[in-house]
Amino acid sequence: MANKIITSIKNPLVKQLRKLHRSRNRRQQNLLLLEGNNTITTAVNLNYPLAIVCCTPEWQERHQQLSQIITHQAQRVELVSPEVLSAIATTVNPDGVVAVATRQIFQQPDVIINHLGLLAERLQDPGNLGTIIRTAVATGVERLWLSRDSVDFDHPKVLRASAGEWFRLPVTVTDNLAQTIQEQQKHNIQVIATVPQAGKTYWEIDLARPSLILLGNEGAGLSEELIALADEKVTIPLDNAVESLNVAIATALILYEAKRQNSNQ
Repeated sequence: MANKIITSIKNPLVKQLRKLHRSRNRRQQNLLLLEGNNTITTAVNLNYPLAIVCCTPEWQERHQQLSQIITHQAQRVELVSPEVLSAIATTVNPDGVVAVATRQIFQQPDVIINHLGLLAERLQDPGNLGTIIRTAVATGVERLWLSRDSVDFDHPKVLRASAGEWFRLPVTVTDNLAQTIQEQQKHNIQVIATVPQAGKTYWEIDLARPSLILLGNEGAGLSEELIALADEKVTIPLDNAVESLNVAIATALILYEAKRQNSNQ
């Protein structure tokens, strides 16, 4: 672990890392900005290659075992003052550690699922996407396809909301969700659209079959094009004139119903 502490936000490294707050700069440099204990611990446990790790002396003292592992795994480790750490991080109250890693993208739109997949169209809230990823990993989802006009799947808030599970779920960003759906259907994968009104509830569908679940935008829902391609349309019944559920909560309900049905096989 480095001994010299970086205390100036004008330090060249600090300036470089602060640029990663912007999506454009992360894409140009093909880098991820990882923040917090959960995210970085998972990355370390999965041997995800870390390029740079910055932490405060206080964090190093509290997490001696993890910091020793990071010292051997990361290409570069720097001690920074709390003020510098706050400047690098995107969170208001950072844990005391921030890392940078090369972004590894799964670009295999032709992969056919064996059991359960998710496809999301125009998701905009990073918290929703991160929560969906976390729930997907917990319920055995194999892959997530995400439209390119969705929130950046590597947004720091997405990684934080996933509580580190981001690294465990292959995500494919694609310009053509319809093509992905049709390719899955060629291999007898059931495609299920989640819509506000439908003739069936989500528990009336056979989710023990290999299935691809379609998720829509937080406000507008799924496009008519994707709804038309679905083999089944399902809804979540709501009482007391509630119009809709948060997309991450709705996804969790359906995924755990799939898990329940499969546990009964």
